[in-house]
Amino acid sequence: MKRIKSLEKIDAVTTSLPRGGYLVDTSAGYIQFGSPPETLKDTMRLPKSVPQVFVLPYEHFHPSQGISMAEVEFPMYFNFFIKKRKTIVFVNPDHVENMRTVLKEALFGPKKVDISNEVVKTENYFIPNLESEMKFFRNNMKLEDLIDIEEMTGKGFTLDEVKVVPREDKGFNVFDKGKLIAEVPAKMEFQIQYDLGTTLKEPFVPPEFGITCLGPSHGFDPEQNTSGFILWINKVGIMVDPPVNSTAWLKDSNVNPKLIDSVILTHCHADHDSGTFQKILEETKITIYSTPTVMQSFLTKYSALTRIPAKTLMNMFQFFPVKMNGQYNIHGAIFTFFYSLHSIPTMGFHISCRDKTFLYSSDHLNEPTIIKQMYEKGFLEKERMEFLLNFPWDFDIIYHEAGIPPLHTPVSFLNSLPKDIQKKVTVYHIAEKDFPEKTSLKLAKFGIGETLYPDIKKHKNEEAFRILDVFSRIDIFKDLPFERIKDLLLVIEEVEFKKGEYIIKKNTKGDNFYVIVSGNVSIGGVQDIEDKVYGTFEYFGEASLLSDTPRAADVIAATNVKAYSIEKQSFLRVIKGTVVESNIRRIAHVRNGVTWNVIKSNRFFKNLSSSQITQLESYLKPMEIKKGEYLIKEGERITDPYILIEGKVQTIKGSKKMHSCKSGDIIGDFLSLKEKKPSEMSFQAQSDSKVYKLKEENVRSFLDQNPGVLMEMMFERKV
Repeated sequence: MKRIKSLEKIDAVTTSLPRGGYLVDTSAGYIQFGSPPETLKDTMRLPKSVPQVFVLPYEHFHPSQGISMAEVEFPMYFNFFIKKRKTIVFVNPDHVENMRTVLKEALFGPKKVDISNEVVKTENYFIPNLESEMKFFRNNMKLEDLIDIEEMTGKGFTLDEVKVVPREDKGFNVFDKGKLIAEVPAKMEFQIQYDLGTTLKEPFVPPEFGITCLGPSHGFDPEQNTSGFILWINKVGIMVDPPVNSTAWLKDSNVNPKLIDSVILTHCHADHDSGTFQKILEETKITIYSTPTVMQSFLTKYSALTRIPAKTLMNMFQFFPVKMNGQYNIHGAIFTFFYSLHSIPTMGFHISCRDKTFLYSSDHLNEPTIIKQMYEKGFLEKERMEFLLNFPWDFDIIYHEAGIPPLHTPVSFLNSLPKDIQKKVTVYHIAEKDFPEKTSLKLAKFGIGETLYPDIKKHKNEEAFRILDVFSRIDIFKDLPFERIKDLLLVIEEVEFKKGEYIIKKNTKGDNFYVIVSGNVSIGGVQDIEDKVYGTFEYFGEASLLSDTPRAADVIAATNVKAYSIEKQSFLRVIKGTVVESNIRRIAHVRNGVTWNVIKSNRFFKNLSSSQITQLESYLKPMEIKKGEYLIKEGERITDPYILIEGKVQTIKGSKKMHSCKSGDIIGDFLSLKEKKPSEMSFQAQSDSKVYKLKEENVRSFLDQNPGVLMEMMFERKV
């Protein structure tokens, strides 16, 4: 299965690029408008190859997709290193400095690097001089050697006989020899592109330990995904340098997003950080493991791209700062990090998981001859040279990059290693055509069906660990007292259902509560609702148990399903008298087809997952409002906003009526509430109406846990 579009001609000279943006063929050569990640892979095979000239849209970031629409980093590298020419980029005057910031950070790294506090002071510790190493790779190069960043004024610009003029709607008109040849739209949508590779028929069940390749190659390979992978540890995924579109690819590969709760970000080149923000905005708040130096680069780049303060971006995820030589327990495996040898600060790591060890080099110049030359020329200290030369080849599984020196390890060096070492090495960051034919090395294989499942020592308490892990990932159970958690372990039964099998039948007596461990269930038999599907770490069946009423809906296994089941009386006994009981009673009262449809009709909530909807449902309180009643008044601080169920509510600014709210609309403004600002307008019921009321603390919690919604709201306000 593929989600790959081909080049689409709009007119004689304009092409819609498969990944987004437009290419206009002029007498001065190609001019590309908009530059989402990896459009280089679309253009490098065209007759005139990669464009030299780029025109960037007003907005450099796509909030719903979480990606840059101004990714000229790799076209810049291609033009400079392959075509031996500068790239020319035209940018709105307001954003010129932002673009310089993004490219300087990617090309050269931070201006100042001080990692003295990023190294655990062990017996034989040393602090690498990363600034000296970066100076070697920079080789006195300046940004101006690679790219010209020009202001796009209202008059536009001229190249030979071609003139590009911006329109009031932020689109562009292109004239060639005085004739209008193209009208480029202002809105440049990003198109998701990927081949699913080897897939599975049923939802993916994570292993106790395993590796899934998200991409085996590099940014200049038009055939395959850029490198990245998932480490599965005790059935939980950690994305490592996820390439662009990893989140969409995983969904289409039947991998539930909630199975992956964190990212390891090794460095900030576009081929390694493009997918990170997509994961941040995908669903619930994730954790990012990195060093403060690498994280600062990431925030510098994305703050410049989004024009959102770094502090605001930082609040969209949990940052876990790591130190070199430190040991960190992540999901039951012990991680140790180290700085690799690369042009910007880059970290690799190794782990110990039960009886297996694993090492990831990240981008790393592992070439002894060059390492020794760097030492002789004073770019490396002796301790650093010895550390780099003594690469730990004794690990059980080694993921090592390969590429073109002096930025990467030549595959010829890896292929010169002893055969017993080669057999442990999986090579990534290399095009398949460049992989040696005669070798004992393995090439990383892309696709969820190619997941590696190394044999690993079984743990005697695996099932108890799994039960506790599943329930810890369900919001309403996080406050269950420890004494009741012990009871939980005694009453849970694991059950399985085949695809198409009824788990619950409507109008039957409720006898069990269910939590999905793997697979998906479809909720049916509810009037006016379609496509209601629950997945891993979601629950159902609580309403009839608490209200002692017949089941309100059918629940059918949409795939093969594994679930935890708790008999009614045991379930009620476990939650009795706890905050979990009050929370779950409130959700059971609200969660129905009406709520689902109302939430789905809101423009900010329409793409929420079922678990995100459940979270929002847990905050809703149904209310009735009389005609003429004001829900919120202009100038007053918003504390408790509403969502309209049915009826007519008018927005009023001053004495002027603005627009009528429709079902699903927010009455009030979540961002103004979050920022403790007064409402810019009044909201008055024009008829008897029904609404859901939310509390201020719940709105804050929802935005905090759902950064994708927050980002969409911030960008709508900017527009």
